[in-house]
Amino acid sequence: MDTDIALAKRLARDVEAAFPQLCAAHQDRLYTIALRLLGDRRDAEEVAQDALVRAFRAMRDYPRERVATLKLRPWLASITVNLARNRRRRFEDRQPPGSLEPMLDAGFDPPTPARDTPAVSADRRETQRELATALLDLTPAVRSAIVLRHVDGLSVAEVAEALGRPEGTVKSQIHRGLRELRVILEAQPDPLVSPHSPARAARLLPALEAVR
Repeated sequence: MDTDIALAKRLARDVEAAFPQLCAAHQDRLYTIALRLLGDRRDAEEVAQDALVRAFRAMRDYPRERVATLKLRPWLASITVNLARNRRRRFEDRQPPGSLEPMLDAGFDPPTPARDTPAVSADRRETQRELATALLDLTPAVRSAIVLRHVDGLSVAEVAEALGRPEGTVKSQIHRGLRELRVILEAQPDPLVSPHSPARAARLLPALEAVR
């Protein structure tokens, strides 16, 4: 957060000089947000690039005082979510990819501790795969709230700012999303416990908190 505050001040002084630092700090997370919302690698790359271009153009036209006070994380997330939403509307017949490897490659899988065994690492990866699949079953509005809060790590206030929604609405959508994820996960057979067991959701949902 302190880094973004300093970066915003540098951008206010000279947008062109400081913009490469903005790209280095945020381009990966913008791509990941777009990928989880759209489910397509090429679309996500284009949305992330377009978001950075639009951010640059906006800051170039803003007064310096406004640039200096920008909250970069929610502001950039807002641009990305809006672009992803518009792209999704233009391709309503597009389906999520059959393979979730691109989503995992983008960072959905949390870092593996060095002491983990191959079996533990494989189980962790499968957990993230199941969560990624379940996320794609949520409505776009609910999914965006869940992704920004529990995957990108924004606060509820920042999510509300990024999505242009009241905090109460965001809290409700996050609560609804987690409830729907629980229902989705409990409805699927779990090889580690008996089918349709609540233990499945209890095992998988906490992983959302670990994904940043």
